[in-house]
Amino acid sequence: MNTIGKTATFAVGLALVFGASLGIGHAVGPVGDSAEAHAGHDMAGSADPMGSGDTVPGGLQVSEHGYTLVPPSDPLPAGKQTDFRFRITGPDGRPVTRYTQSHGKDLHFIVARRDLSGFQHVHPELGADGTWSVPLTFGSAGTYRVFTDFVPAGGSGLTLGADVSVAGDYRPTPLPAPSRTAHVDGYTVTLSGDATAGAASMLTLSVAKNGRPVTDLQPYLGAYGHLVALRQGDLAYLHVHPQGAPGDGTTRPGPGITFHAEFPSATAYRLYLDFQHQGKVHTAEFTVQAAASHDGSGSGADMPDHDGHDH
Repeated sequence: MNTIGKTATFAVGLALVFGASLGIGHAVGPVGDSAEAHAGHDMAGSADPMGSGDTVPGGLQVSEHGYTLVPPSDPLPAGKQTDFRFRITGPDGRPVTRYTQSHGKDLHFIVARRDLSGFQHVHPELGADGTWSVPLTFGSAGTYRVFTDFVPAGGSGLTLGADVSVAGDYRPTPLPAPSRTAHVDGYTVTLSGDATAGAASMLTLSVAKNGRPVTDLQPYLGAYGHLVALRQGDLAYLHVHPQGAPGDGTTRPGPGITFHAEFPSATAYRLYLDFQHQGKVHTAEFTVQAAASHDGSGSGADMPDHDGHDH
C-alpha cells in the first residue's frame, strides 16, 4: 500500500523573529523581522512575540488551520537515495495543488535529524495529483524531522513538521559546542554579535575564502543568505532572510550578512546559513547559546569567542 495513503487518515532581516516565522510560534516567540516576514510565509501561523499566548509554534505541528502534512509512514533506508514523497492536504481533505510562491519556490523543504545533524534544504517537485517528490538521502539511521514551508493559494504562510524514521543502528551525534567560526567547502564563515534571550541581538555572518573576504556572493532564492534556526530539544523552527535584497542599490554582496534577532529563550540553537558563491550553494552551521538578558529573562550563558572564553 502506498505509504502516503496509509497515513492519510490521521492528522498527524534581515529582521529575524523567533515567532511563527516560517516556523516558530509562542514557545519560541519572535526573532525581529522584515515586513515581508509579517506578510507572508516567514510568519507562518499565529503567535505572540514572547511566547505567552496559546498558539503552538510553527513546525511543531503536523496539521494547522486545516492543512496537514502527510509523510511516508514506512521506515526509510539510510545512506541510499530514495524518492521521498509526501502530500499537503487542505481543509477539504484533498491534496493541495495550488500554491503561492515565496522566495521563488512553491514549497521549501527542510530536513534535520532529531540531534540537529544531517541538515538539508531542498525543493521538491509538485505532481498534478498534489504529490510532492524529491530525491533524498538520509545519511544515517535515526528519527528525522521534516518541515514544509509553504503558502497555499489564497491562504497565509504555514510551516508544518513531522517525524520520519530511518532504519538502522542509531548513534546520536552530540551537539557541537558554541563557536564563532564555521568551515565549509574551503570557506570560513565568522559569526559576530551576541545572542541574548528576550532582547534585540545583532548577528553578522561574514564569508571568506582562502583568507580573503568574499565580496561577490550570488543571489540564492532572492537573497544573499538564508538562515534556518532550530531550537535544541523541540526543534522549533525558524527560516529567515537578510534585510534588503540583491539589486536594491544598498545591499552589498558580502562579505557580511547581518541579522537583527530576538531569541525568546535562553537555550541552545543550531543555525544553518545557506549562501551561494561561484554557482554553488554552501551551508555553514553554528551552535549558539542564547544568554539571559540583563532584566533576568531566561537563563543561560553568552556564546564563547574564538578561544572559547565567555564574554
